[in-house]
Amino acid sequence: MSKSDWAFLSNDLIYAAMAVCALAFIIFAYELAWSIRVGEEKTTISRRSKVLRIAQSLTILYFLILVVAVFARAVSAGRVPWGNMYEFSITGTLAFTFAYLVASIKFDVQWLGILISFASLLTLGTAITLLYVPSAPLVPALKSTWLVIHVSAAIISGGVFLLANCIAGAYLILERIEQKNEGARPGWALRLPKLESLDQLSYRLVALVFPLWTFSIIAGAIWAEAAWGRYWGWDPKETWAFITWVGYAAYLHARVTAGWKGRRAAWLCLIAGSTFLFNYVYVNIWGTGKHTYSGL
Repeated sequence: MSKSDWAFLSNDLIYAAMAVCALAFIIFAYELAWSIRVGEEKTTISRRSKVLRIAQSLTILYFLILVVAVFARAVSAGRVPWGNMYEFSITGTLAFTFAYLVASIKFDVQWLGILISFASLLTLGTAITLLYVPSAPLVPALKSTWLVIHVSAAIISGGVFLLANCIAGAYLILERIEQKNEGARPGWALRLPKLESLDQLSYRLVALVFPLWTFSIIAGAIWAEAAWGRYWGWDPKETWAFITWVGYAAYLHARVTAGWKGRRAAWLCLIAGSTFLFNYVYVNIWGTGKHTYSGL
């Protein structure tokens, strides 16, 4: 196959992944709607479990399709597939979904599938319709081993951060529901983990990946010195990456030393995550500086 054939294959697989992801989202939504409508009888729980397994299987399927799509993009470009905004988006979706699937093995987070599939579908749809650029060689500044080291660390970190943010958001929603019902939960929410478990899981994910994000920033500084002759230049992307580091460092510090838990910790986690998303969307597309590699 020629490189153009691989490029067309990658595009087709992205659309296929979106189709499967959309189906997974619909089934996750159906499972949630069913639980709200009919309550928590044993037969209902059994049916819901089957529906949830189908939705989870579809999530695994679209993840595997996306793996092949990203690989095909790499072959078509003759390099690692994160040289522009489009490639970073599809690879970031891959990392985000992978983080969810790994977490669902150890923790009972399958119920997050509706949020994961929706976010993945939104990201892939935006990537293929608004951010798409044809496969092309890297710009000179990106032709470095540090591209693999720095960007891969950033992608993995971002995927786990966003998963932690989804859990923090779920915490706030469930806490609000419990407040309205004087500590009780409606039937559909009884299967979800306790608020304390959600709070702890979000914290564990951030604590797990924060060192990798720190390494990503350090690796980026070393790469900047090799490419531009300086370690740090307060470029918009560098600055917002550092702001994200400060945000999550404040979150971890508040939990460990100040004892922040629950609502305050969840909001702080979401604020830190919003700085990452701002860097990913606004700075990449409309920002200026040496990191404008969106390709748009």
